[in-house]
Amino acid sequence: MGRFPNRTQDVCVVIMAGGRGTRFWPRSRASSPKQFLDIVGTDTMIRLTCDRIGVLVPPEAVYVVTNADYREKVATQLPELPAKNILTEPAVRSTAPCIGLAALHIRRDHPDAVMVVLPADHHIPDRAVFLQSLSTAIETARRTHALVTIGIEPSYPETGYGYIEVGETTGEGIHRVSGFREKPDRDTAARFVASGRHLWNTGMFIWPASIILENMARHAPEIYRGLEAFAPHIGQPDEWTQLERIYSVFPSRSIDHAVMEHARDVYVIRGRFGWSDVGSWSAVEPFWDKDENGNALRGKAISIDSRQTISASDGRLIALVGVENLIVIDTPDAVLICRKDRDQDIKKIIEALEQRGMTEYL
Repeated sequence: MGRFPNRTQDVCVVIMAGGRGTRFWPRSRASSPKQFLDIVGTDTMIRLTCDRIGVLVPPEAVYVVTNADYREKVATQLPELPAKNILTEPAVRSTAPCIGLAALHIRRDHPDAVMVVLPADHHIPDRAVFLQSLSTAIETARRTHALVTIGIEPSYPETGYGYIEVGETTGEGIHRVSGFREKPDRDTAARFVASGRHLWNTGMFIWPASIILENMARHAPEIYRGLEAFAPHIGQPDEWTQLERIYSVFPSRSIDHAVMEHARDVYVIRGRFGWSDVGSWSAVEPFWDKDENGNALRGKAISIDSRQTISASDGRLIALVGVENLIVIDTPDAVLICRKDRDQDIKKIIEALEQRGMTEYL
């Protein structure tokens, strides 16, 4: 286990790139969400994700599923991809319909391929170790014809991640999944970490396209029936019209809730590489340079007697005096000031803006 697969079309990669990144407001907006931004300081998140798997598959085996509004952004940032591999959704319906749509296309284009599903906006600095774990996952999916995911050994009790409880060990770093656990409170997360039997749920999935569709038929028939009704229209003049029709009645369901929590034959690979879903402004802190007081400052900034603060400016100077543990983000039309321990609540700003009709700030 752990060898890199040959760079052939027996593996296809699906990058999910339709989210809005609301917890990165005001930098992330509906017109240009997180996955299309340079968050960690080297390139845009989707560009980094595509580069990460470039040694594994050729461009023609990479698919991106995104919102129709972002099609041109994907094409601009990933110009090497064939146009037909940029799959657009007419509405946001969470990850189950998104993955099902990609599985239909892969079953049609590469019927024997193992399908690797990756979020567009995660940060993985340990590329070589990640690819070794991914290779193990691909080989496991091919050998078992089962659903496979990758979990990360938790280094602290994170409450913003879901957890995977591991069961029987079937190989080096390979386990059957005993259960999926929702995002826990702090005490529960601490117990999960102490147990040694729980991994962070990365939202990465590996399986033959036909197997995930079979599991959707069993566990999410309301989605599967729509997908199969749509399948004959792929490549036809009425493809978009038919896709709009089925999406109008699809429920919004994650692949975890729709399939993974109910499936009987699920494996998890124990990942030992650095990983972050970069799910909040606080999550960028480890990847930005810091001054002698632990401040992570990007753009123009002056810090006096301030500590452990994150700031980013698109142009104007940010001056910090005597503050601690804050997030200060300046953009041309909005400024965010937030305690670091409240950064999960930034999404509430989006809700408030929507309620007040202030859509120009979304």
